[in-house]
Amino acid sequence: MPPSLWGPGLPIVLRALPKLVFAPFLICFLPTIVLRQLPPSTPIELFLGLPAPLRILLSYGLFVLLRHTIARYSRYRDMRSFGPDVVEIPALKMKLPWNLDFIPIAIDAQQNDYSASLWTRYIEKYGNTFNFGVLGETQIMTTEPENIKAILSTDFGSFEKGPEFRDKMFTVLGKGVFNSDGEIWKFHRTMSRPYFSRDRISHFDLFARHSDMAISKLLARLSEPSRPPVDFQDVVARFTLDSGTEFLFGKDIRSLDCPLPYPHAPPIDESASFAFAFGRAQELLTIRFGLSALWPLFEMFHDRTKEDMRVIEAYVKPILREKLDEKKKKGTVTKIDGLEDGGETLLDHLVQYTDDEKIIQDETINILVAGRDTTAATLTFVVYLLAMHPDVMAKLRAEVLAHVGSANYPTPDNFRDMKYLRAVINETLRLFPAVPVNERTAIKSTTFKSGGKTFYVPKGTNAIYSVLLMHRRKDLWGPDAEEFDPERWLDERLKKYVTPNPFIFLPFNAGPRICLGQQFAYNESSFFLVRLLQRVESISLAPEAHPEGTLPPEAWKHEAGRKSIEKVWPKSHLTIYSNGGMWVRMKEARSNAE
Repeated sequence: MPPSLWGPGLPIVLRALPKLVFAPFLICFLPTIVLRQLPPSTPIELFLGLPAPLRILLSYGLFVLLRHTIARYSRYRDMRSFGPDVVEIPALKMKLPWNLDFIPIAIDAQQNDYSASLWTRYIEKYGNTFNFGVLGETQIMTTEPENIKAILSTDFGSFEKGPEFRDKMFTVLGKGVFNSDGEIWKFHRTMSRPYFSRDRISHFDLFARHSDMAISKLLARLSEPSRPPVDFQDVVARFTLDSGTEFLFGKDIRSLDCPLPYPHAPPIDESASFAFAFGRAQELLTIRFGLSALWPLFEMFHDRTKEDMRVIEAYVKPILREKLDEKKKKGTVTKIDGLEDGGETLLDHLVQYTDDEKIIQDETINILVAGRDTTAATLTFVVYLLAMHPDVMAKLRAEVLAHVGSANYPTPDNFRDMKYLRAVINETLRLFPAVPVNERTAIKSTTFKSGGKTFYVPKGTNAIYSVLLMHRRKDLWGPDAEEFDPERWLDERLKKYVTPNPFIFLPFNAGPRICLGQQFAYNESSFFLVRLLQRVESISLAPEAHPEGTLPPEAWKHEAGRKSIEKVWPKSHLTIYSNGGMWVRMKEARSNAE
């Protein structure tokens, strides 16, 4: 069967067949073969006299029982090897065997509830770390800083992305830095790290071009005679996509050239566009995560992401081949004219390391995924919170004008002096981290130590952690943990909560896999916000512009936490986003409007 006729699920199912079929098959028929060699007896004759399907069923039941018994004994011995005080993580108890009823609950929550809220109902009952294992697997959810610290840093060698995660992401991310482990991950990390090692003036030139175009387009829409609102989430997604593709390839996708959407207007057919394909490919990956271990069965003969990746590769591959051909002919690559720092794009940098087109393609797509949606999400929710808190908006704008003025471009030195700007961004990242939920797999048995107990984590455990839920814990951040208050990053609360326990704030992960582009993301977000607030003096939400069914349900008003006060619906696929967009109106500053 040619590869084009099967999907990514079929090889995974075929790999699992020996474990799923061969051993049970052997157990089913071995008793019949053995018993026929023994002297006749009533039990043997009774068994052999049973219909073949019933013999198979009884034998398979015996196999399952034996396997379960042996596994429990091996698990117990392994746990005891860590000491007599080690205990099992509290286990979720659902109605169906193997917690099968958890799967539709998880899918429904992904589609119809607040980002990461699936877990809150179980945390209230089982605590901040519990085992929700589906289909007999050990699957842990934790919001405990000490456990997350172990996963990401202090016990880093015991955890990796894992084969299940890599399989789900492979059709989009390949073997790039965010979807690889071991030596392959080290190679990708080593290859990309030098490019992110310092602030580059060329990055600020890039931010200037694309932010000016995005903000001008936004204000032009808002100044139309009918004063229509604008989907700010759409604008910043285009901004980060254009700046990201230029940063990576030296050629931007020019998504800002396309018309902005109007409220309730028929959607523009973008099915063949890079931006549409890039976003939808990531959304489709979440279906695999919702189906858990069953996802390969639904993609045995088709690949959900195939058509979108074809669009993405049609843009990326010609650029890669041009650079590789240039290197082959000249022994080097031409820098981009007009850029500082030698005019080097990330693609130029990567081509110096390898001639392997697939390695470079995977790496650039990985970094584009990480850089585009995460920064767009941060900017989207900063503007949302500024609209909700006009006092913060006024104070932040005053800082912008005091340090940069009403027309100048900001510099890295400006950002170092603008403490309130960083506080606003950090507070947004605390409440709405770009990646609300992440996961790792234990490659060897280990333990978590938290709450005065030592918990057993067996090899193969899928460990899921939510920084969004951790960032909102009142026992870690104080009684106002769910409130937006940038001052917490400037007053005594910083020393009380964050300084002694920095692992309670992890918007960029931590440890050896900490985000390479952390400073780039801060710079890009800060640059855009400065340029926006130089030209805008107030922001308001436009809920009437949201598509039907995308605003928070009425029932949320009676629920606990931020649900009761949200004016938009935070959801997430790989990254957090506002359901239906972030429709706003902005008042242009008088000095700019005149």
